[in-house]
Amino acid sequence: MVFGLLLQIAFIAAALKFFNDRFVFFSAASMFLSIVVLVWIINDNTNPYYKLAWIIPVMLIPFFGMATYIFAKLELGTHIMNDRILKLIDKTSPFIPQDQDTLDEIEKISVKEKNLAVYMKTYAGYPIWKNTYAQYYPIGEDFFAAIIPELENAKEFIFMEYFIVERGEMWDTILEILARKAKEGVDVRFMYDGMCSLMLVPYRYPKKLEAMGIKCKMFSPIKPVLSTVQNNRDHRKILVVDGRTAFTGGINLADEYINKVERFGHWKDTAVMLKGEAVAGFTIMFLQNWNITEYGKEDNYAKYVKTDFPELEEKALPVGGYVLPYGDSPLDNENVGQNVYLDILNRAEKYVHIMTPYLILDNEMTGALTYAAKRGVEVIIIMPHIPDKIYAYLLARSYYAELIRSGVKIYEYTPGFVHAKGFVSDDKRAVVGSINLDYRSLFLHFECASYFYKHPVVAQVEQDMQDTLKKCMQISLEDCKSFNIFKKAAGHLLRLIAPLM
Repeated sequence: MVFGLLLQIAFIAAALKFFNDRFVFFSAASMFLSIVVLVWIINDNTNPYYKLAWIIPVMLIPFFGMATYIFAKLELGTHIMNDRILKLIDKTSPFIPQDQDTLDEIEKISVKEKNLAVYMKTYAGYPIWKNTYAQYYPIGEDFFAAIIPELENAKEFIFMEYFIVERGEMWDTILEILARKAKEGVDVRFMYDGMCSLMLVPYRYPKKLEAMGIKCKMFSPIKPVLSTVQNNRDHRKILVVDGRTAFTGGINLADEYINKVERFGHWKDTAVMLKGEAVAGFTIMFLQNWNITEYGKEDNYAKYVKTDFPELEEKALPVGGYVLPYGDSPLDNENVGQNVYLDILNRAEKYVHIMTPYLILDNEMTGALTYAAKRGVEVIIIMPHIPDKIYAYLLARSYYAELIRSGVKIYEYTPGFVHAKGFVSDDKRAVVGSINLDYRSLFLHFECASYFYKHPVVAQVEQDMQDTLKKCMQISLEDCKSFNIFKKAAGHLLRLIAPLM
């Protein structure tokens, strides 16, 4: 597949160079079109760093840069997928309506909180809910232990959507339960991102699962054909059982996430479980992506959305506060994931504590982090000390000095790798989900998360932040000065292509 893609790129580049070298008219036309494309890029409604990432190749290699940009912007596949997703969001919206009484109740506490909820429903399609129990898991082993009994007790359906699946103890245990439940008549569906087919599972793995009775799909299968659609991966982590229980977070289905194998030291990751009304948000979110390819045979969405939850009362589970599950699409020009993070930073009064494996920032996010710190808010970012991708680590460290000089405190998790994605602020707000602080998560991937306001789980997230800080080393300006000079130079050079990483 990689060879096929490289061959196409080489052929296009060679053809363009051939015409450019031999025909004055073609050379003049490509130069004129490059100027038109530069004006197009400058006036495009997109992130300035993306504009810069495109302007450089258009200016350095006009004929190739210009042709590549036009291809990326006009490619039919991206527009078809986006139209399909928007139609599915409109179609499913009636099944997750916003309860006006809940909004009115929030408004009495905070008008700004109510405004965020209105934005999320209007532009992302997801409402804020009450009557939802949540349990936070500070490590992958706890998450794994929690999902097994939920899967075993499934009676109607199991929906799973994950970025990574790899054969091993974790996945083999889950797969055995899924196959057994499918034989019992449970509607079992499993969707994973097509990137897994490159190294982790066979390309025809869905056929194997379907033979077990499990409905299975690869999201955007990798094909040896140039297409910008393949740049938009499904990075979500969703598990829904019977419409009554849902899980999300940073944890994928592979053994390093539960520390059964060691990769990059100790693997620190997190997840959250929901029970109650807010589960409907994840149920519909899963069905939206599942039905992208189901032309003419979509699901009866009402069948999967539950409205009564007697088990909450039977088990006396605490359901105070508000929960907002949400998804983010890279195709709709609405940067929901980034906007939620910015909203937390801009409204913080005392503190914002963050865990993220990657730190690749645009000017807007950098400005929000530094401004919060400058006005006296305690801003702490917990990063990995042992990276999984050296280029991402060098790039992240290129931001350290600027952030630290503004008052942001940066810590690295010395036992190993942090894969958790979490924000918590002022003992009031928290986010647990799949969204990293990098360009791919914020602008290029399908993502998901749960936002909590005045919910008991917020204290659990903050407690985990404090417990994790005890295992971290703080990075100082002196540390930044002592970093290897060649690695520092590499990090700063990588900023030129940061939006593409």
